[in-house]
Amino acid sequence: MDPLGAPSQFVDVDTLPSWGDSWEDELNTSDTAVETFQEDTIRSPFLYNKDINGKVILWKGDVALLNCTAIVNTSNENLTDKNPVSDSIFMLAGPDLKEDLQKLKGCRTGEAKLTKGFNLAARFIIHTVGPKYKSRYRTAAESSLYSCYRNVLQLAKEQSMSSVGFCVINSAKRGYPLEDATHIALRTVRRFLEIHGETIEKVVFAVSELEEATYQKLLPLYFPRSLKEEYRSLPYLPADIGNAEGEPVVPERQIRICEKPGAPEDTQEEEAEGLGVDLSFIGSHAFARMEGDIDKQRRLILQGQLSEAALQKQHQRNYNRWLCQARSEDLSDIASLKALYQTGVDNCGRTVMVVVGRNIPVTLIDMDK
Repeated sequence: MDPLGAPSQFVDVDTLPSWGDSWEDELNTSDTAVETFQEDTIRSPFLYNKDINGKVILWKGDVALLNCTAIVNTSNENLTDKNPVSDSIFMLAGPDLKEDLQKLKGCRTGEAKLTKGFNLAARFIIHTVGPKYKSRYRTAAESSLYSCYRNVLQLAKEQSMSSVGFCVINSAKRGYPLEDATHIALRTVRRFLEIHGETIEKVVFAVSELEEATYQKLLPLYFPRSLKEEYRSLPYLPADIGNAEGEPVVPERQIRICEKPGAPEDTQEEEAEGLGVDLSFIGSHAFARMEGDIDKQRRLILQGQLSEAALQKQHQRNYNRWLCQARSEDLSDIASLKALYQTGVDNCGRTVMVVVGRNIPVTLIDMDK
Protein backbone atom coordinates (compact mmCIF):
# COMPACT_ATOMS: atom_id res chain seq x y z
CA MET A 1 0.00 0.00 0.00
CA ASP A 2 1.21 3.52 -0.73
CA PRO A 3 0.77 6.38 1.81
CA LEU A 4 -2.67 7.23 0.40
CA GLY A 5 -3.92 3.70 0.86
CA ALA A 6 -4.04 2.76 -2.83
CA PRO A 7 -2.70 -0.70 -3.73
CA SER A 8 0.89 -0.65 -4.96
CA GLN A 9 1.65 -1.73 -8.54
CA PHE A 10 4.91 -3.29 -7.41
CA VAL A 11 5.17 -7.01 -6.68
CA ASP A 12 6.89 -8.44 -3.61
CA VAL A 13 8.96 -11.48 -4.67
CA ASP A 14 8.38 -13.10 -1.28
CA THR A 15 4.70 -13.52 -2.21
CA LEU A 16 5.46 -15.35 -5.47
CA PRO A 17 5.49 -19.17 -5.52
CA SER A 18 8.86 -20.74 -6.23
CA TRP A 19 9.46 -23.18 -9.06
CA GLY A 20 9.67 -26.04 -6.56
CA ASP A 21 6.20 -25.23 -5.18
CA SER A 22 4.54 -25.45 -8.58
CA TRP A 23 4.32 -29.26 -8.64
CA GLU A 24 3.66 -30.41 -5.09
CA ASP A 25 1.73 -33.54 -6.04
CA GLU A 26 4.64 -35.16 -7.89
CA LEU A 27 7.61 -34.37 -5.69
CA ASN A 28 9.98 -37.17 -4.77
CA THR A 29 8.10 -37.84 -1.53
CA SER A 30 6.46 -40.56 -3.61
CA ASP A 31 8.07 -43.87 -2.69
CA THR A 32 7.42 -45.33 -6.14
CA ALA A 33 9.43 -42.55 -7.77
CA VAL A 34 12.37 -43.12 -5.46
CA GLU A 35 12.34 -46.89 -5.88
CA THR A 36 12.80 -46.60 -9.64
CA PHE A 37 16.30 -45.17 -9.10
CA GLN A 38 18.82 -47.93 -8.60
CA GLU A 39 22.55 -47.48 -8.18
CA ASP A 40 23.16 -47.97 -11.91
CA THR A 41 20.50 -45.49 -13.01
CA ILE A 42 21.91 -42.75 -15.21
CA ARG A 43 21.40 -39.40 -13.51
CA SER A 44 21.01 -36.02 -15.14
CA PRO A 45 23.93 -33.56 -14.94
CA PHE A 46 21.33 -31.24 -13.38
CA LEU A 47 20.22 -33.22 -10.34
CA TYR A 48 16.96 -32.74 -8.51
CA ASN A 49 17.67 -30.23 -5.74
CA LYS A 50 14.81 -28.95 -3.61
CA ASP A 51 16.85 -26.10 -2.12
CA ILE A 52 17.85 -24.71 -5.52
CA ASN A 53 14.29 -25.02 -6.84
CA GLY A 54 13.13 -22.99 -3.86
CA LYS A 55 15.31 -20.07 -4.99
CA VAL A 56 13.91 -19.95 -8.55
CA ILE A 57 10.70 -18.15 -9.56
CA LEU A 58 9.03 -18.03 -12.98
CA TRP A 59 6.71 -15.03 -13.16
CA LYS A 60 4.71 -13.63 -16.05
CA GLY A 61 4.91 -9.87 -15.77
CA ASP A 62 6.97 -6.71 -16.09
CA VAL A 63 10.42 -7.01 -14.51
CA ALA A 64 10.29 -3.30 -13.60
CA LEU A 65 7.52 -4.05 -11.10
CA LEU A 66 9.51 -6.54 -9.06
CA ASN A 67 10.52 -5.64 -5.52
CA CYS A 68 13.94 -7.32 -5.82
CA THR A 69 17.29 -6.08 -4.62
CA ALA A 70 18.15 -5.62 -8.32
CA ILE A 71 16.40 -6.04 -11.64
CA VAL A 72 18.07 -6.54 -15.02
CA ASN A 73 17.74 -4.17 -17.96
CA THR A 74 18.69 -5.32 -21.46
CA SER A 75 20.03 -2.56 -23.70
CA ASN A 76 22.55 -1.68 -26.40
CA GLU A 77 26.18 -0.65 -25.95
CA ASN A 78 25.20 3.02 -25.57
CA LEU A 79 22.53 2.04 -22.99
CA THR A 80 19.92 3.87 -25.06
CA ASP A 81 18.03 0.92 -26.55
CA LYS A 82 14.29 1.24 -27.06
CA ASN A 83 12.56 -2.02 -26.16
CA PRO A 84 9.56 -2.88 -23.94
CA VAL A 85 11.77 -3.79 -20.96
CA SER A 86 13.91 -0.64 -21.08
CA ASP A 87 10.93 1.62 -21.77
CA SER A 88 9.08 0.33 -18.71
CA ILE A 89 12.17 0.63 -16.47
CA PHE A 90 12.92 4.19 -17.60
CA MET A 91 9.31 5.28 -17.19
CA LEU A 92 9.01 3.95 -13.63
CA ALA A 93 12.53 4.85 -12.47
CA GLY A 94 12.20 8.51 -13.43
CA PRO A 95 14.51 11.02 -15.16
CA ASP A 96 17.39 10.54 -12.71
CA LEU A 97 18.18 7.17 -14.30
CA LYS A 98 19.23 8.73 -17.61
CA GLU A 99 21.66 11.05 -15.83
CA ASP A 100 23.15 8.10 -13.94
CA LEU A 101 23.55 6.10 -17.14
CA GLN A 102 25.63 8.86 -18.75
CA LYS A 103 28.26 8.37 -16.05
CA LEU A 104 28.72 4.72 -17.08
CA LYS A 105 29.95 5.72 -20.57
CA GLY A 106 28.30 2.73 -22.22
CA CYS A 107 28.53 -1.00 -21.70
CA ARG A 108 30.15 -3.61 -23.93
CA THR A 109 28.37 -6.76 -25.09
CA GLY A 110 28.39 -9.36 -22.34
CA GLU A 111 29.27 -6.89 -19.57
CA ALA A 112 27.07 -5.82 -16.66
CA LYS A 113 26.99 -2.37 -15.01
CA LEU A 114 25.13 -1.08 -11.98
CA THR A 115 22.96 1.98 -11.31
CA LYS A 116 20.51 2.91 -8.58
CA GLY A 117 16.84 1.96 -8.93
CA PHE A 118 15.58 5.48 -8.12
CA ASN A 119 11.75 5.36 -8.14
CA LEU A 120 11.58 1.61 -8.72
CA ALA A 121 10.82 -0.87 -5.95
CA ALA A 122 14.20 -2.45 -6.74
CA ARG A 123 17.21 -0.77 -5.11
CA PHE A 124 19.45 -1.32 -8.11
CA ILE A 125 19.32 -1.86 -11.86
CA ILE A 126 21.93 -4.08 -13.53
CA HIS A 127 22.34 -3.11 -17.17
CA THR A 128 23.68 -5.66 -19.65
CA VAL A 129 24.05 -5.89 -23.43
CA GLY A 130 23.01 -9.06 -25.21
CA PRO A 131 24.64 -10.13 -28.49
CA LYS A 132 23.26 -9.69 -31.98
CA TYR A 133 22.66 -13.16 -33.37
CA LYS A 134 23.90 -14.46 -36.70
CA SER A 135 23.98 -18.20 -37.37
CA ARG A 136 27.54 -18.15 -38.72
CA TYR A 137 28.73 -16.44 -35.52
CA ARG A 138 26.69 -18.64 -33.21
CA THR A 139 29.61 -19.61 -30.98
CA ALA A 140 30.47 -15.98 -30.26
CA ALA A 141 26.82 -15.15 -29.57
CA GLU A 142 26.48 -18.07 -27.13
CA SER A 143 29.59 -17.01 -25.23
CA SER A 144 28.41 -13.39 -25.04
CA LEU A 145 24.94 -14.30 -23.82
CA TYR A 146 26.46 -16.59 -21.19
CA SER A 147 28.65 -13.68 -20.07
CA CYS A 148 25.57 -11.46 -19.68
CA TYR A 149 23.89 -13.83 -17.22
CA ARG A 150 27.13 -14.79 -15.48
CA ASN A 151 28.28 -11.18 -15.01
CA VAL A 152 24.88 -10.10 -13.68
CA LEU A 153 24.97 -12.87 -11.08
CA GLN A 154 28.61 -12.18 -10.22
CA LEU A 155 27.81 -8.50 -9.69
CA ALA A 156 24.87 -9.45 -7.48
CA LYS A 157 27.16 -11.70 -5.45
CA GLU A 158 29.82 -9.00 -5.06
CA GLN A 159 27.19 -6.47 -3.90
CA SER A 160 25.59 -8.98 -1.48
CA MET A 161 22.20 -8.80 -3.20
CA SER A 162 19.60 -11.19 -1.89
CA SER A 163 17.37 -11.28 -4.98
CA VAL A 164 17.67 -10.61 -8.72
CA GLY A 165 14.89 -10.19 -11.27
CA PHE A 166 15.91 -11.22 -14.79
CA CYS A 167 14.20 -10.00 -17.89
CA VAL A 168 14.74 -12.05 -21.07
CA ILE A 169 18.08 -10.55 -22.10
CA ASN A 170 17.93 -11.69 -25.74
CA SER A 171 15.58 -9.01 -27.09
CA ALA A 172 13.65 -9.79 -30.28
CA LYS A 173 15.40 -6.88 -31.98
CA ARG A 174 18.73 -8.68 -31.71
CA GLY A 175 17.41 -11.83 -33.35
CA TYR A 176 18.55 -14.48 -30.85
CA PRO A 177 16.38 -17.64 -31.09
CA LEU A 178 14.31 -17.75 -27.92
CA GLU A 179 14.72 -21.46 -27.17
CA ASP A 180 18.51 -21.45 -27.68
CA ALA A 181 18.85 -18.39 -25.47
CA THR A 182 16.64 -19.91 -22.77
CA HIS A 183 18.90 -22.97 -22.56
CA ILE A 184 21.89 -20.71 -21.87
CA ALA A 185 20.00 -18.57 -19.35
CA LEU A 186 18.69 -21.51 -17.32
CA ARG A 187 21.86 -23.57 -17.20
CA THR A 188 24.00 -20.53 -16.30
CA VAL A 189 21.73 -19.65 -13.39
CA ARG A 190 21.57 -23.30 -12.33
CA ARG A 191 25.36 -23.69 -12.27
CA PHE A 192 25.77 -20.41 -10.40
CA LEU A 193 23.30 -21.48 -7.73
CA GLU A 194 25.09 -24.81 -7.37
CA ILE A 195 28.38 -23.04 -6.65
CA HIS A 196 27.28 -19.78 -4.99
CA GLY A 197 23.76 -20.60 -3.88
CA GLU A 198 24.38 -19.45 -0.33
CA THR A 199 24.93 -15.87 -1.53
CA ILE A 200 21.51 -15.34 -3.13
CA GLU A 201 17.98 -16.11 -1.99
CA LYS A 202 15.77 -15.52 -5.03
CA VAL A 203 16.24 -15.49 -8.80
CA VAL A 204 13.14 -14.40 -10.71
CA PHE A 205 12.66 -14.99 -14.44
CA ALA A 206 10.20 -12.29 -15.52
CA VAL A 207 8.71 -13.32 -18.86
CA SER A 208 6.01 -12.20 -21.25
CA GLU A 209 3.11 -14.37 -22.35
CA LEU A 210 5.03 -15.23 -25.53
CA GLU A 211 8.12 -16.35 -23.60
CA GLU A 212 6.37 -18.18 -20.77
CA ALA A 213 5.68 -21.38 -22.73
CA THR A 214 9.37 -21.80 -23.65
CA TYR A 215 10.48 -21.31 -20.04
CA GLN A 216 7.82 -23.74 -18.79
CA LYS A 217 9.08 -26.29 -21.30
CA LEU A 218 12.80 -25.97 -20.52
CA LEU A 219 12.86 -25.29 -16.77
CA PRO A 220 12.36 -29.01 -15.88
CA LEU A 221 15.56 -29.85 -17.78
CA TYR A 222 17.71 -27.69 -15.50
CA PHE A 223 15.54 -27.49 -12.38
CA PRO A 224 13.74 -30.86 -12.13
CA ARG A 225 11.17 -30.84 -9.35
CA SER A 226 11.36 -34.54 -8.60
CA LEU A 227 13.50 -37.57 -9.35
CA LYS A 228 10.88 -38.67 -11.84
CA GLU A 229 11.00 -35.34 -13.68
CA GLU A 230 14.79 -35.45 -13.66
CA TYR A 231 14.71 -38.87 -15.30
CA ARG A 232 12.09 -37.85 -17.87
CA SER A 233 13.97 -34.66 -18.79
CA LEU A 234 17.36 -36.31 -19.37
CA PRO A 235 16.80 -37.26 -23.06
CA TYR A 236 15.80 -33.69 -23.91
CA LEU A 237 18.98 -32.01 -22.73
CA PRO A 238 21.05 -30.56 -25.60
CA ALA A 239 24.41 -32.09 -26.52
CA ASP A 240 26.28 -29.02 -25.29
CA ILE A 241 25.40 -28.32 -21.66
CA GLY A 242 28.48 -26.17 -21.07
CA ASN A 243 31.21 -26.64 -18.50
CA ALA A 244 30.95 -26.65 -14.72
CA GLU A 245 29.81 -23.01 -14.79
CA GLY A 246 27.45 -23.37 -17.76
CA GLU A 247 29.80 -21.68 -20.21
CA PRO A 248 29.51 -23.01 -23.80
CA VAL A 249 32.31 -25.44 -24.64
CA VAL A 250 34.14 -25.11 -27.98
CA PRO A 251 36.17 -28.31 -28.63
CA GLU A 252 38.58 -26.51 -30.97
CA ARG A 253 39.57 -24.15 -28.16
CA GLN A 254 40.18 -26.78 -25.53
CA ILE A 255 43.78 -27.47 -24.54
CA ARG A 256 44.59 -31.15 -24.82
CA ILE A 257 47.43 -32.40 -22.62
CA CYS A 258 48.83 -35.92 -22.65
CA GLU A 259 51.95 -37.30 -21.06
CA LYS A 260 53.72 -38.11 -24.33
CA PRO A 261 52.27 -36.46 -27.45
CA GLY A 262 51.77 -38.85 -30.32
CA ALA A 263 52.29 -42.00 -28.25
CA PRO A 264 49.48 -44.30 -27.04
CA GLU A 265 48.81 -44.00 -23.31
CA ASP A 266 47.38 -47.40 -22.43
CA THR A 267 50.25 -49.83 -21.86
CA GLN A 268 54.03 -50.07 -21.84
CA GLU A 269 53.91 -52.36 -24.89
CA GLU A 270 51.93 -49.80 -26.85
CA GLU A 271 54.44 -47.16 -25.80
CA ALA A 272 57.22 -49.09 -27.54
CA GLU A 273 55.07 -49.57 -30.62
CA GLY A 274 54.28 -45.87 -30.63
CA LEU A 275 57.78 -45.05 -31.81
CA GLY A 276 56.71 -45.70 -35.38
CA VAL A 277 53.66 -43.44 -35.22
CA ASP A 278 53.39 -40.37 -37.41
CA LEU A 279 54.49 -37.40 -35.30
CA SER A 280 54.31 -34.81 -38.06
CA PHE A 281 51.59 -32.88 -36.22
CA ILE A 282 53.99 -32.10 -33.34
CA GLY A 283 56.56 -29.32 -33.40
CA SER A 284 60.10 -30.26 -34.37
CA HIS A 285 61.83 -28.77 -31.33
CA ALA A 286 62.90 -30.81 -28.31
CA PHE A 287 60.38 -29.26 -25.92
CA ALA A 288 57.40 -30.22 -28.10
CA ARG A 289 58.69 -33.79 -28.33
CA MET A 290 59.43 -34.15 -24.60
CA GLU A 291 62.92 -35.47 -25.41
CA GLY A 292 64.89 -34.31 -22.41
CA ASP A 293 68.48 -33.09 -22.71
CA ILE A 294 69.61 -34.01 -26.25
CA ASP A 295 73.21 -32.92 -25.68
CA LYS A 296 73.49 -35.23 -22.68
CA GLN A 297 72.09 -38.13 -24.71
CA ARG A 298 74.60 -37.52 -27.50
CA ARG A 299 77.49 -37.40 -25.02
CA LEU A 300 76.43 -40.75 -23.58
CA ILE A 301 76.28 -42.23 -27.08
CA LEU A 302 79.82 -41.05 -27.84
CA GLN A 303 81.05 -42.46 -24.54
CA GLY A 304 79.34 -45.78 -25.28
CA GLN A 305 77.30 -45.63 -22.09
CA LEU A 306 73.88 -46.11 -23.68
CA SER A 307 72.44 -49.63 -23.89
CA GLU A 308 71.60 -51.20 -27.23
CA ALA A 309 67.87 -50.71 -26.63
CA ALA A 310 68.33 -47.07 -25.65
CA LEU A 311 70.54 -46.52 -28.68
CA GLN A 312 67.93 -48.07 -30.97
CA LYS A 313 65.27 -45.88 -29.41
CA GLN A 314 67.42 -42.82 -29.98
CA HIS A 315 67.93 -43.77 -33.65
CA GLN A 316 64.19 -44.24 -34.09
CA ARG A 317 63.47 -40.88 -32.51
CA ASN A 318 66.02 -39.14 -34.75
CA TYR A 319 64.51 -40.86 -37.78
CA ASN A 320 61.01 -39.68 -36.87
CA ARG A 321 62.29 -36.15 -36.40
CA TRP A 322 64.04 -36.09 -39.78
CA LEU A 323 61.02 -37.63 -41.47
CA CYS A 324 58.74 -35.00 -39.92
CA GLN A 325 61.04 -32.21 -41.08
CA ALA A 326 61.30 -33.67 -44.59
CA ARG A 327 57.50 -33.63 -44.93
CA SER A 328 57.28 -29.98 -43.97
CA GLU A 329 60.35 -28.59 -45.79
CA ASP A 330 60.54 -27.53 -49.44
CA LEU A 331 63.25 -29.82 -50.88
CA SER A 332 62.88 -28.82 -54.54
CA ASP A 333 66.28 -27.10 -54.51
CA ILE A 334 67.93 -30.35 -53.34
CA ALA A 335 66.14 -32.39 -56.00
CA SER A 336 67.42 -30.02 -58.70
CA LEU A 337 71.05 -30.88 -57.79
CA LYS A 338 70.63 -34.39 -59.23
CA ALA A 339 72.80 -35.74 -56.44
CA LEU A 340 70.31 -38.33 -55.09
CA TYR A 341 68.96 -41.30 -57.01
CA GLN A 342 66.66 -44.17 -56.09
CA THR A 343 68.04 -47.28 -57.80
CA GLY A 344 65.73 -50.03 -56.54
CA VAL A 345 65.43 -52.21 -53.43
CA ASP A 346 67.73 -54.61 -51.59
CA ASN A 347 67.06 -58.25 -50.59
CA CYS A 348 64.95 -57.08 -47.64
CA GLY A 349 62.80 -54.80 -49.80
CA ARG A 350 64.36 -51.60 -48.50
CA THR A 351 64.91 -48.66 -50.85
CA VAL A 352 68.49 -48.22 -52.10
CA MET A 353 69.64 -44.62 -52.53
CA VAL A 354 72.76 -43.48 -54.40
CA VAL A 355 74.44 -40.23 -53.37
CA VAL A 356 76.65 -38.47 -55.95
CA GLY A 357 78.88 -36.42 -53.69
CA ARG A 358 80.53 -34.37 -56.42
CA ASN A 359 77.12 -32.87 -57.30
CA ILE A 360 76.59 -31.48 -53.79
CA PRO A 361 77.88 -27.89 -53.44
CA VAL A 362 78.62 -28.13 -49.70
CA THR A 363 79.27 -24.43 -49.18
CA LEU A 364 76.19 -23.26 -51.08
CA ILE A 365 73.32 -25.38 -49.75
CA ASP A 366 71.59 -26.04 -46.46
CA MET A 367 73.31 -29.21 -45.24
CA ASP A 368 70.38 -30.09 -43.01
CA LYS A 369 68.23 -30.40 -46.11
